[in-house]
Amino acid sequence: MENAVATPRELRILLAGPRGFCAGVDRAVLIVEKALERFGAPVFVRHEIVHNRFVVESLEAKGAVFVDELDQAPDDRPIVFSAHGVPKSVPSEAQRRNMIYVDATCPLVSKVHREAERHHREGRHVVLIGHEGHPEVVGTMGQLPEGAMTLVETVSDVAKLDFDDTTTLAHATQTTLSVDETAGILAALRDRYPDIQGPKKEDICYATTNRQAAAKKVAQQADAVFVIGAPNSSNSKRLVDVAHQAGCPKAQLIQRANDIDWSYLDGVGTLGITAGASAPEVLVTEVIEACGKHFDVTVEEVVTAVEDVEFKLPRVLVA
Repeated sequence: MENAVATPRELRILLAGPRGFCAGVDRAVLIVEKALERFGAPVFVRHEIVHNRFVVESLEAKGAVFVDELDQAPDDRPIVFSAHGVPKSVPSEAQRRNMIYVDATCPLVSKVHREAERHHREGRHVVLIGHEGHPEVVGTMGQLPEGAMTLVETVSDVAKLDFDDTTTLAHATQTTLSVDETAGILAALRDRYPDIQGPKKEDICYATTNRQAAAKKVAQQADAVFVIGAPNSSNSKRLVDVAHQAGCPKAQLIQRANDIDWSYLDGVGTLGITAGASAPEVLVTEVIEACGKHFDVTVEEVVTAVEDVEFKLPRVLVA
């Protein structure tokens, strides 16, 4: 009698929607590709264009060269600034050197920059909610003179602020933070400084908000959640936090399928999958296909919003 082949156990996958690339990331990647088409290789890029090694390595293969600072790029080749935004000193230096530069800053990050400038012009000190050292925060703080902006990361940081009654205040926010976490910090700021000014519309971007809402819905129904994204991606790390806060006991950040520890899925009947705003859909497909080699998989999409946002390319690339 032949040995019976073991039937793989069932795994239900709930796929969060929206997930993955947002309009700002789509635009940033396309800017590098169009710059390579227009100017030829190499095109230099200051910092990772988005926080994802797969995306960065794909662009490197096409002729992009990633550098940490402007002084690592030659004067006679184009340079692209990453989607996270840059301090004003960076384009000023590029202009001084007569470099061709293309700004791939996400328009929603640029909106925060313009708001900060407006508040500064109108005499307000800006309190920025964000993570110290994150490129977006460095870029936003670099829009104003030193000392014109104060960074807070937590509610306890708000308690340490010591502005006097003569200081008029405004607040701004890194675009990729957790909506729920930021709400607590904002509440503390408004409680302490009731006259603090804020943006007409919340700074946390639509894509971050949408991905967190979808991740929350999936996590409420799942035994475990995989968030596909990079360890230095703020919005991806926040999705892990959101899944935990939604009551999912197991939520883990993975970069791609070969990161999966299959023992992590022992006892898991329903797996939620989402991806940060800088993770391409090909990595989601890769993870689902890997799961299909270990389990009898069924996939259901859980869609909480449909996105149709598109951002225009810089004029230098469409002229």
